[in-house]
Parts: sequence; structure tokens; C-alpha cells
Amino acid sequence: MRKHEGGFAPRDAAEWFENRSYKHEAFSDLSELARLKKESRRTVSLVLPSRNVADTIGGILEEVRALNERMPEGTPLVDQTLVVDADSEDGTAEAARSKGAEVFSENALLSNYGGAHGKGDAMWRSLSVATGDIIMFADADTKDFKQQLVYGTLGPIFTTPGVRFVKGAFRRPFKSDETVQQDGGGRVTELTTKPLFNLFYPELTGFVQPLAGEFAADKELFASIPFLTGYAVETGIMIDVLKKVGLGAMAQVDLGTRQNRHQPLFDLGRMSYSVLRAVARRLRQDGRLQQVRDPGLPDSLFQFSEYLHAVATPEGLALREHVEELVERPPLAEVMSVG
Repeated sequence: MRKHEGGFAPRDAAEWFENRSYKHEAFSDLSELARLKKESRRTVSLVLPSRNVADTIGGILEEVRALNERMPEGTPLVDQTLVVDADSEDGTAEAARSKGAEVFSENALLSNYGGAHGKGDAMWRSLSVATGDIIMFADADTKDFKQQLVYGTLGPIFTTPGVRFVKGAFRRPFKSDETVQQDGGGRVTELTTKPLFNLFYPELTGFVQPLAGEFAADKELFASIPFLTGYAVETGIMIDVLKKVGLGAMAQVDLGTRQNRHQPLFDLGRMSYSVLRAVARRLRQDGRLQQVRDPGLPDSLFQFSEYLHAVATPEGLALREHVEELVERPPLAEVMSVG
């Protein structure tokens, strides 16, 4: 049975879509947003997981600062800005510090868990130093970052009773040489995540960008769920939040258009594989999937998986093997309870 907080229990994804989809313009009245935030007595931490983004991180932090300066009544919308860096070699950490952000090495946070395993691990570890009552994550490689990405994502949490999780939605243009396809981006989302959700988690099919890096929730919620590492993190969070609070406590906001770095086709394949493994792991844990391997073996033994990639090269055909690691970090609340 799904939990449904706040009294709204949609019959299906269509009803949810009609009632929990918003436009960022609905939250552009910063005076009203400041009033509601002040009344709620809640603070906000913005977390930017970063890897070699020295060319974009400065502009993003400038937009966040400009947004705070526009907020009335001395009420900043973002109280803490964290950059959790993958020990980038291009000067990302230095660029972020110069703009006033708090910067942490992902490998230094919760170091007793070993080195960090990609984006998802950085996000999980950031919860140990994020001080806000509400945590917002955002991608740090966005070239056209706009203030609406912040106030739009946070808006429903302050304005709509019962909403605890908000996911960004937007158009993803795809640029190849001089040709631009206005909706050609987000290929892993369209070709892997959405078909899987349609088949196994139909409640989530109303989300336009289920893998969007812009999303927010109260820290208590994030701390109560596990985090998968790497590119599986957003998929796992969507499923786990649905299980934890129900579809009625989730929302999405149209943030306009945004442009991220485009990944090579091979990397997209590995990302799709991570999404598939995340869904398969949750299905197996729920008893909805018969694992080809011995189902009696503990899940931890399937942490490593060989990803075979057959390619045609100038030298001929080749079969390349890549080891894909999928680690699952426990809910942070459990980690902190034992020190």
C-alpha cells in the first residue's frame, strides 16, 4: 500500500499530472515566497555535485547569489550553497570558493565508507554537511542556468501543503554541429527510464524528466531512504520516494529550457544500464523479479557486473568489457543514529 501524505491520493498518473504539475511562473512572486518561507521557519541548502565543471560553476553560483539578493525582507531563498567536488583537476573547487560556496571533497565526507562512487555517492555524502531543513540538488554543468530553476523547484514545497518532493521538468535541446533539435536531449530518459516506468512503476509516468538533476525534498525524507551510487541515483530516489510518501506528496515544475553537456553514445549506454539495474534491484527487493542468478544469494554479491560492449573499430570488431559497480548507501538517518 502506498502512503499518501497531505490528503491527496491520485487514482493514477493522469490525475496526478493534472493536480501536481506546475509552471515556474507560479512561484515568481519572490515577496510571497519569502513570506511563506519565513512563516515555515525552514532553511534551504542547495547542493551541487561537481566534476570538472570550472567553466559553468561560477555562472551558476552568481545566479544563486543574484536570486538571494532579489529576495525581500532579508530572507534569502538559499541559506547554504554546497559544492561537493570529485577532486576535479580543472579548478572547479577554486572557482566555487571564489564565488562564496562551501566546498567539500566528496571523498573526504563520510570517508569511513571509502572513496566516493560517482554522483549518487556525492549526493548521499552531502547530506552529512547540509544544514538546511530542505535540500535541493542541481546539476553543475548547466550552461544556461536561470534563477527559475531554483525558485521554481522549491516553490511547491512552500506553497502546497502535503508536497514533500519536487522534480524539475524542462525541454532538453540537442545540438549536433550547427543543428539544434529542440527536444532531442534526454535520450536515456526517453529510451530507457520512461519505458521501464511504464511497465513497472506506472505511477511515475507523469514525470516529464524523471532523471532531472534539479529536485528538492525535506532533509528528513532524503535521510530516510537509501541512495544508489553513480547514474542510478535519480531512478532509485524516484522509486523510493514513491514508496515512502506516495505519489500525492510528489510534484513537478516546468522550469523552461536547459542545456547540459551531451554524453557520447557509449556513455549513454552505460547510463542506461545503471538505470536498468536500479529498477531491477528494486523489483527484486519487492519480490517482483525472478533473478537469473541464484535468487538465494544476497544482493550485495551483485554489486559488480560486467558490461560487455561489442563495437566495430577501424582495426576490426572488438568485444570490450567494463566493470560496472553499483553500491547502495544506507539511509543517512541510520548512519547518524549509530555515530
